Amino acid sequence: MHEDKRSNFIKGAAILTGVSIIVKVISTFYRLPLFAILDAPGRGAFQVTFSVYALILAISTSGVPTALSRLISSANAKGNTALVRRYFSAALPAFAIIGIVAMLAMFFFAEQLATRLGSSLAAPGIMVLAPAVFFCCIVAVYRGYAQGHENMIPTAISQMVEVICKFAIGLGVAVLLVRMNYSSEIVSAGAISGVTIGLALCIPLMALYNRKLNRAHPPVSDNVDTPDRISILRKIFKVSIPISLSVSFVNAMSLMDNAIVLNRLQSALGYTEVEASAALGVYALGLTLFTIPPSVVVPVSVALIPAIAAALARKNDADAGTITQTSFKLVNLVSMPAAIGIMVLAAPLLIALYNYRLQLATTMLIILGAAAFFVCLQFITTSILQANGHERVAFITFPIGAAVRFVLVYILSGNPNFGIIASPIATLACFIVIAALNIMFIKIRIKQNIKLTTVFIKPLLCSLGMGLAAFLTYTGAQWLGYGLLGDGRAAVVIYLVVAVIISALVYAILVILTRVITKDDLSHVPRGDKLAKLLRVR
Repeated sequence: MHEDKRSNFIKGAAILTGVSIIVKVISTFYRLPLFAILDAPGRGAFQVTFSVYALILAISTSGVPTALSRLISSANAKGNTALVRRYFSAALPAFAIIGIVAMLAMFFFAEQLATRLGSSLAAPGIMVLAPAVFFCCIVAVYRGYAQGHENMIPTAISQMVEVICKFAIGLGVAVLLVRMNYSSEIVSAGAISGVTIGLALCIPLMALYNRKLNRAHPPVSDNVDTPDRISILRKIFKVSIPISLSVSFVNAMSLMDNAIVLNRLQSALGYTEVEASAALGVYALGLTLFTIPPSVVVPVSVALIPAIAAALARKNDADAGTITQTSFKLVNLVSMPAAIGIMVLAAPLLIALYNYRLQLATTMLIILGAAAFFVCLQFITTSILQANGHERVAFITFPIGAAVRFVLVYILSGNPNFGIIASPIATLACFIVIAALNIMFIKIRIKQNIKLTTVFIKPLLCSLGMGLAAFLTYTGAQWLGYGLLGDGRAAVVIYLVVAVIISALVYAILVILTRVITKDDLSHVPRGDKLAKLLRVR
C-alpha cells in the first residue's frame, strides 16, 4: 500500500488526538471551578445551554468539513487543484449566509427555545452563544479545506484557541459576575461567552493559514471543465446535509433528552423547575468524564475520512482496508480502557474532581462510562460509512437509536425509582443500538475485511485486565493509607493517582504481550522503530 498515505493518516490522527487531549484537559479544568461557583440549578442551566451549542456546532461544522475534506481529497488525488480552489470559493459565502440566518434566529427566539427545553434559566446563555453560530460556519469551511489536503494543523490550532478563550475569558467573566452578585443563570451565560469570543478569534488565524496552503498548492486543472458555483454547492450540500443531520442527531438527542427529563420530573414526579434543573446539574457532573473518550476518538474519525476517500479515488481498496483496520484498532485501544477505568473508579473520580460523594452521581457515572465506549464505536463506524460514500445509512441507524432513547427516557424518568438516572440508561441503550447497526451495514456494504480478534477481542481482554488492576490497586491503597491519610479529598486523589499509574502500566504490558500493537503500526509514528526495538514489538 502507499506508506506515505497511511503515515499521513496516522500523523493527522496523532496531531488531532494530542490536541484533543490537551483541549479536554483544559475543558475539564474549566468546568471544575465553574461548577464549584455555580449552584445545582446553575449547573443545570449551563448543561442545557451547552447542549444547544453542541447541536448548533454539529450542524454547522460536522457536515461541511467532512464534505469538503472528502471532495477536496478526491480532487487532489486526481491532480485537479483548480477544482479544489473552486470548492472553497463556492462554500465560504454560502455558509456565511447560513450562519447569519441561524445566528439571528437563535438570538431573537432564545426565550422561546429555553422554555421549550424545560429551563427558562438557559435563555441568557443561548443569546450569548448566538454569534458563535456564524463564526462556526466560517471556521468549518476553513477546517474542511485544510483537512482535504490531509493537513490537520489548522483544525488543531483553532481548537486550541477556542478552548483557551473558553477557559480564560469564560471563567474570568463568570468569576466577575459572581463577585457582582448576579444570579446563577447570568453567571452561566457569562461562562459560555468565552466560546463565542474564541471562535471569532479563530477566523483570522484560519484565513492566514489558508493563504499558506494556497501558495503550497497552486491551481492546476486536469483539463476537465470546472463545474459552476451552483453545481459545486449542490455537490457539497448533497454530501454535507446527510452528514450534518446524522451527526446532529447525537446532539439533538442529548438536547431532547434534557427537555424530556426536565419536563417529566416536573409533570410526573412533582419537581419544581429549580429542583429539576438541580437534578440535571448532578447529571452534568458525570458528563465531563463521559465526553473524554469520544473527544479522543473524534480526531481519528476526522483524519480517517479524507485518507479513505483518497485511497478510493486511486481505486486502491487495499489502502482503504488497512486504514479502516488501523482506525478501529486505535479507537478500541483508547476507548475500551478509558470506559472501563471510568466505571471502576467512578466514585473516587467524582470525589477527586468535585468532592462529591452522592451515590446517585456515582451510579450515573458508571452507566455513562459504559456508554462512552459505544459512543466512540458509533463515531468511528459512522466515519467509515461516510468515507465510503454511505453517509445516508445514518438516516436509518440514528432514528432507530433515537427512538429507543426517547421511549426509555420518557418511561423511566417518570418512575420515582429512576428519575434522572433515566438519562444515562437511555444513552447507553441508544448507542449500543446505533453502533451495532453501523457494524452490520459495514459488513454488508463495504468489502474491507476487518479482523475482529485484533480490533475487538484483544483490546477488550487487555482493558478488563487493566480494570481489575485499577480496582485492586485503589482498594489496596485505600486500605493501607486509611490510618495515615484518612478518606478526605486529598487522600482520595493520592489513592487514585496510584491506581491510575499502576493500571496504565499493567495495560501497556498486556498490550505488548498480546501483540495488539505491531512493529508495522509503530513504524508510522514518530520514533516508532526505536520504540518497537525498546519494547521488543514484532
